[in-house]
Amino acid sequence: MKLREYQKSKSAIRLVLEAMVLLVLVARLLRRDFFPVFLCVLTLALFNIPRIVDKKLNLKLPSVLEAIVLIFIFCAEILGEIGSFYTVLPWWDTLLHTVNGFLMAAIGFAMIDLLNDSPRFHFNLSPIFVAFVAFCFSMTVGVVWEFFEFGMDQMVKTDMQKDRVIESVSSVKLNPSGLNDPIRLEEITETVISYGEGETYTVEGGLLDVGIIDTMKDLIVNCIGAILFSIVGFFYLHGRNKSRLAEQLIPRFEAKNE
Repeated sequence: MKLREYQKSKSAIRLVLEAMVLLVLVARLLRRDFFPVFLCVLTLALFNIPRIVDKKLNLKLPSVLEAIVLIFIFCAEILGEIGSFYTVLPWWDTLLHTVNGFLMAAIGFAMIDLLNDSPRFHFNLSPIFVAFVAFCFSMTVGVVWEFFEFGMDQMVKTDMQKDRVIESVSSVKLNPSGLNDPIRLEEITETVISYGEGETYTVEGGLLDVGIIDTMKDLIVNCIGAILFSIVGFFYLHGRNKSRLAEQLIPRFEAKNE
């Protein structure tokens, strides 16, 4: 596919996504459901990130990568939050965190590659080092995001970490002797939670895990996405992969006109 065709496809994707967001916004506004309206406005604002980084930072996102960013934002905010895909489809969150790891590695790669190519700096970094820094940048962003999810769950009482029901547990907290020997419970069928003034809530099917599995799963798939892009970036710099597809995944800084 030629560059002009990539650009036309990207523009079409942007228009379709913006139209769908506006339809959701109007529908929720008529129902006076204001939090989804806020998410729609936020999504439309986030759609302008490629334009902002282009104008302010001179960072050019290739058409394919920009289309991935737009689809990612739509899938996270509109389908994930408003459409409840995070709870309806158990693999949805996993998919998005994998893509996020890929995208953040691309941004990290672009920043370090800028320093590598800039005449103002005397760097001559090897492809493996640039790929490693891109990986580290992506993982750092992933960790900071998990900090944010944890903070929101603790302070605002959301459930961004997405609790889940598990059927077994191994914990030293269950050992009545107080020793560091875990007690393992298998085939848990239900958990009864007592709260308030004598009220109870029964969790059917097992024990309620409060976010740790989701957090670790998110970091693992973020790592996978970061590794995938780091491999693409390494071979791109190493000269073994100069295909148009690789070029459409590599952000580039362009020198400003003096």
